[in-house]
Amino acid sequence: MDNLIKSQQDLKHTDAQEEKPKTDSQYDQEVGDRYKHIPGWGMDADPENDPTYPMKRYTGADHQRLDYEKAPQQPVDVEIFHSIERPGVTRVFGTSTPPKGLSGALRRFAYKYSEATLAHWMTLIMADRVNVLEGWVDDLSKGVVPNLWVEKGWRAEWKTNRKGVIQKIALGVLVTSLVVGMITRKRKRSLF
Repeated sequence: MDNLIKSQQDLKHTDAQEEKPKTDSQYDQEVGDRYKHIPGWGMDADPENDPTYPMKRYTGADHQRLDYEKAPQQPVDVEIFHSIERPGVTRVFGTSTPPKGLSGALRRFAYKYSEATLAHWMTLIMADRVNVLEGWVDDLSKGVVPNLWVEKGWRAEWKTNRKGVIQKIALGVLVTSLVVGMITRKRKRSLF
């Protein structure tokens, strides 16, 4: 507790003096000295004993890596979605699959909400599922039959977990037959 009070007093004292800013190594050394009563604390604060550079000549320039020239802005030639928390698009982004169709509309809707909301993420997940269906329709329209056995990973699962695949198939057949049975039963009742 005494160290905490002392460190707060030191901070107030240094603020009043208006010294020039400390370098990272000076600050690290100061922190290491302040808490050296804790075993292992600040053991790498000494720049002369830096274990991260055992074979490198330390130049001191490593801490200047935050001062760099930013990459030029990639031109926006397709619709790009970005979070409402950000003022604009990032400098670099993917353009291989621009939004289209129902999945694109769902993504447009999702990005109207904050990333902190369930509406944003659940809508994006639904857009992904819709995009898979759109891909199947696109394949069929081009005359290509999707190989679901391979694309869904069932072949790999069959090799590694046959019992699980059989259980999933049995469950799928059971649920499908129950749904079909309930639908046909309702139709028979409505006819009479």
